[in-house]
Amino acid sequence: MTGHCLLAPEGSALNTPLAETLSVALLVAVLAWAVMRPFGWPEAVLAVPAAGLTVATGAISPEHAWAEVQQLGPVVGFLAAVLVLAHFCDVEGLFQACGAWLARRSAGSPTRLLTGVFLLASAITAVLSLDATVVLLTPVVLATASRMGARAKPHVYACAHLSNTASLLLPVSNLTNLLALEASGLSFTRFAVLMALPWVAAIAVEYAVFRRFFEPDLAVVDHSPESADEPALPLFALITVGCTLAGFVVASAFGVDPAWVACAGALVLAGRALVRKKATPVSVVRASAPAFLAFVLALGIVVRAVVDNGLADALRHALPDGTGFLALLGIAALAAVLANLINNLPAVLVLLPLTASAGPGAVLAVLLGVNIGPNLTYAGSLATLLWRRILHRHDHEVGLGEFSRLGLLTVPASLAAAVVALWGSLQLVGV
Repeated sequence: MTGHCLLAPEGSALNTPLAETLSVALLVAVLAWAVMRPFGWPEAVLAVPAAGLTVATGAISPEHAWAEVQQLGPVVGFLAAVLVLAHFCDVEGLFQACGAWLARRSAGSPTRLLTGVFLLASAITAVLSLDATVVLLTPVVLATASRMGARAKPHVYACAHLSNTASLLLPVSNLTNLLALEASGLSFTRFAVLMALPWVAAIAVEYAVFRRFFEPDLAVVDHSPESADEPALPLFALITVGCTLAGFVVASAFGVDPAWVACAGALVLAGRALVRKKATPVSVVRASAPAFLAFVLALGIVVRAVVDNGLADALRHALPDGTGFLALLGIAALAAVLANLINNLPAVLVLLPLTASAGPGAVLAVLLGVNIGPNLTYAGSLATLLWRRILHRHDHEVGLGEFSRLGLLTVPASLAAAVVALWGSLQLVGV
């Protein structure tokens, strides 16, 4: 541990023990604020001053802080574009059409509704990111279950779990994936090919556990289904999303940053909404969640300070060597534990620099841990925290004990299945 050294890293105004203590305390405070959000204030309210304090006190050098901002900048820009794209898909009526599809496919059966939610949430998470599933699909699923007379709990829990688990497939599915893509050196298509089997395996295990865990709830229909108008399918939004996905593949082949493709898709839908008076420039900016983007950048600086002041050395000794099956399993398990201790975004920022030299297999194992692991606790991912707030806003509470019991049943099994599938993919496809 560097905590035993007498001097801090070059450019630091603090000795190492003090820098380590300050950076850890600030990280804990930032994450606690993100979990509780006092007065409903954004996560950035504390994160941005905390990042400034780490630089001002010398817990991290200005050069390292700026390097972290430069590394995260393109990823944050991509995230902003995807958030705008998802928002204006909602404006076009895509998620209302999804709710109508769920109701029609379910035909009054809660079990069929759960199957439909798994299919839809997995697809939306993969294509439009986990934020779309949490923010836009969850309220639709809640309303659909209510109209059908089904108990909402299995279906809204599925949205939470799949916003994490189903975000394994594409680089665009999760902010953690974008960071992993850069660290792995893989192309967009190679990433998707290697993660396809783990994605299917993890979702299949989740579905099997859900069917068993919620069996009593799935056997009950509280009232007869209510009729609802069938919204038209928003073809323009579907075509735009399809073209954007195709653009990601083409851009990857030519070495073009996928952020440009995401920006193009977002501009098409946002421009259409502006022309049709369904949006204003202010609402477009608001859709990109600038406060959350500032939080991500600030969190990255605080985490870098923790890494520079000792955490990296401790984890380097704990990480297994190599990319054999047992090594991949150990890396994924460590990543899952770390995600539940400090949240998955800081966890991936900490672990990627330590595993990148071992090759893409180790990086993807980290991704399995930080994407599946957060289903164990509320604090495991920002998406789960946001999901909980959305349910509270709709007067639907969930219990910590039940959430944890479900996580204990799903996380170890789905993580193990995904690691087996990843190891198999690496043997079959190679890197």
